[in-house]
Amino acid sequence: MAVSLEIVSPEKLLLSRSVDMVVIPAAEGDMGVLKGHSPMIVTLRGGTIALYEGDRITDKLFVSGGFAEVTTERCTVLATEVLPVAEVSRAAADKRLSDAEAAYTIAAKQGTAAEDAALVSLQSARAMVEAASAA
Repeated sequence: MAVSLEIVSPEKLLLSRSVDMVVIPAAEGDMGVLKGHSPMIVTLRGGTIALYEGDRITDKLFVSGGFAEVTTERCTVLATEVLPVAEVSRAAADKRLSDAEAAYTIAAKQGTAAEDAALVSLQSARAMVEAASAA
């Protein structure tokens, strides 16, 4: 039994296909979605989306953040940025991490709201470095 997966960026529909399972990087931890899953909406953290056919991962995508809507038949990912893990550049990931660390240092002096936003970017950059290392 397959679940219908759609991955959408602000610009366009990036992927629409059936998979046996998708594992998404929910804010609370990685979450596997199978057909018949309880409906919910979750926040995504930076991390890797894994698409399964049977017990085998067929594709991995880096997502920098966003939301996912899960129904009993479908998983729709609304992502701010999506890249196939194979296309994640280690140099670009290291640069993003360096920039995020600098921004976090500045934001930590400005107050809680700025610090929280900078922390989300920092965690996403760390996830991108991890994805680049795994590619």
